[in-house]
Amino acid sequence: MLIYMLATAMTVAMLIATVFGLHQEAQRIRVKATTKRFEGFGPRKPYRHY
Repeated sequence: MLIYMLATAMTVAMLIATVFGLHQEAQRIRVKATTKRFEGFGPRKPYRHY
């Protein structure tokens, strides 16, 4: 019976840690997305007419 209680406690702890980690990652991505300016679809090269 003790092993089941330990397994349940570890499962709950891991679920809480997973939710916390996902929340932290979402915050980091949100901050990164708001601070980065959109710079187009690649490096700009001057277009020259020959």
